[in-house]
Amino acid sequence: MLLKLIFKKLKFILGICQSLIYSNLYISIAAVFLTIETQIQLGMKPQLYPYVFIIFFATLFEYNIHRLILVLTNKDALNHDRHSWIKKYPKRFYFIVFFSIIGFLISVLLAKERILIALAPIGLLTIFYSLPFFKKIKYVFRLREIPFLKIFLISFVWSIVTILLPIIKSNNTYDKGHLLLMLIERFIFVFAITIPFDIRDMSDDRLSGLKTIPILIGQKKSIVVANISLLLFTIICLVHYPMYKLTFILPGLILSALSTLFFLNNKMLRSLYYYHYGILDGTMILQGFLVIIFFYFLN
Repeated sequence: MLLKLIFKKLKFILGICQSLIYSNLYISIAAVFLTIETQIQLGMKPQLYPYVFIIFFATLFEYNIHRLILVLTNKDALNHDRHSWIKKYPKRFYFIVFFSIIGFLISVLLAKERILIALAPIGLLTIFYSLPFFKKIKYVFRLREIPFLKIFLISFVWSIVTILLPIIKSNNTYDKGHLLLMLIERFIFVFAITIPFDIRDMSDDRLSGLKTIPILIGQKKSIVVANISLLLFTIICLVHYPMYKLTFILPGLILSALSTLFFLNNKMLRSLYYYHYGILDGTMILQGFLVIIFFYFLN
């Protein structure tokens, strides 16, 4: 009876985790954690401003609208493991899409005009990344299909969105060097954890004729690039935060880099089913969480 009860509890927890990951709530929470991390880096107290909800719902909508279009235009995609959750729980999926739209609209109404102006070009960029906008015979061209652009575009958008909006909201003037280093750090970190996704997609990308870093240099060298990126991230952090007397941020970022290095290089973890959407996406949540923890303990 006890084992049966434990099994039911584990199954229930696993079901919740699956729903969080495949509904894209998980990756949207990651965006929130990185945004709150930025608040701390800017010397602000962590708070859930309206723009944080915009980032959450915009991320939720952008990731799900891509899947929605795929489902509507390619029914065979539902047979792929990546989209099996949608096939199993279609009502939940459509509810999440509706929820993200309503949530985004409400948060936009609450946000200030300058926040929306800053978001507009980034929003257009992400739309052109995900949505088909130029059709040929039996072919849909998307911005993400420009050779080698995908990983750089993802890293750029995540860096800009999670850093720019807190800067605008704060209404303060910051040292340009400090802001530039923050952007570089965020870009490099997201770049490093995105490389394994391109490694995973190598077969599909070859069939689609897409050019990515792993296809160009191979899987092993791509992991080396990811490792070098994380080491560079660590070095920049070690120089950056003591320079601006923000050393309390360092432990969280260093622990984040070290744990991510472990996740990138552990073969056993790389074979896990939830490695990409669970562990790698979770490194952003972990980084934000660690920075928040050390903010309250050391600052």
